[in-house]
Amino acid sequence: MQLQGIKTFSIQHRIFAYLQLMRPANIITAWADILAGFTVTGTLTHSNFSSLGLLLLATTGLYGGGIVFNDVFDADLDAQERPERPIPSGRANRLGAIYLGTALLILGIGAAAQVSLSSFLLATGIALAALLYDAWGKHRLLISPLNMGLCRGGNLLLGVSIVPELLVEQWYIALIPVIYIAAITAMSRGEVHGGKHSTGILALLMLSVVLGSLWWLGAKNILNTLPFWLLFAIRVVPAWIKAALTPQPELIGKAVKAGVISLILLDATLAASFGAIINSLLILSLLPLSLLLARRFAVT
Repeated sequence: MQLQGIKTFSIQHRIFAYLQLMRPANIITAWADILAGFTVTGTLTHSNFSSLGLLLLATTGLYGGGIVFNDVFDADLDAQERPERPIPSGRANRLGAIYLGTALLILGIGAAAQVSLSSFLLATGIALAALLYDAWGKHRLLISPLNMGLCRGGNLLLGVSIVPELLVEQWYIALIPVIYIAAITAMSRGEVHGGKHSTGILALLMLSVVLGSLWWLGAKNILNTLPFWLLFAIRVVPAWIKAALTPQPELIGKAVKAGVISLILLDATLAASFGAIINSLLILSLLPLSLLLARRFAVT
């Protein structure tokens, strides 16, 4: 009986390790992108819940698969800098992670293909961009922020793709997460060994552009938008100022974590700027779930 108990615990331990690779708290923020994209189209109704479900499944696969491959490609580096992570610690097998990441990406593309051709093409582009970042882009100083930003901007447009013709009209909204994720990526460069003041200031400037863009979009619905905008700013700005002034690993890590989780607030603000207060509240309701998962699973 004792041996059986050890075996069961070992299996549970490994399952948890593979869940860690997927960053569940981050996946919730990807759901927020889809809901915000749907809101932009004005079609978030009971009649298209099936398409919404498919796109939520698609982004789960795409984000989960992309982040799993992040650890696959970084396994050797993590063995030196972050040996506690699932693969270098031996709790997750590298080959098993490759299988998991591949299955998730295929799931994401396949689910998106059931919605529209545009959804399929976007999902395929997101998967390829994520793999490019994991294998090569992240190690390029100027390319990595843009590469990761394009993944997130594409994810927002994936929500819009329920109405393909609107992609041409509303493509510009993708620039907001592109700039925001670029800022987070730049900030995260000092998460292990510490960063530079100049990098932190650059990240703050990009964050200012994001906040200004959201304010401009929400100007016509300022009463709806302002509470979400303020909540977003209050949660992110102080942590980023601290990290910029004192670019130590601990403060940078907190700033990056706040930035990633606050993608939900960004999406809620974006939805409010289109006058959809109910949808914004629905997106905001994902924040407690993401924060809860962030206590159990790493975000970065």
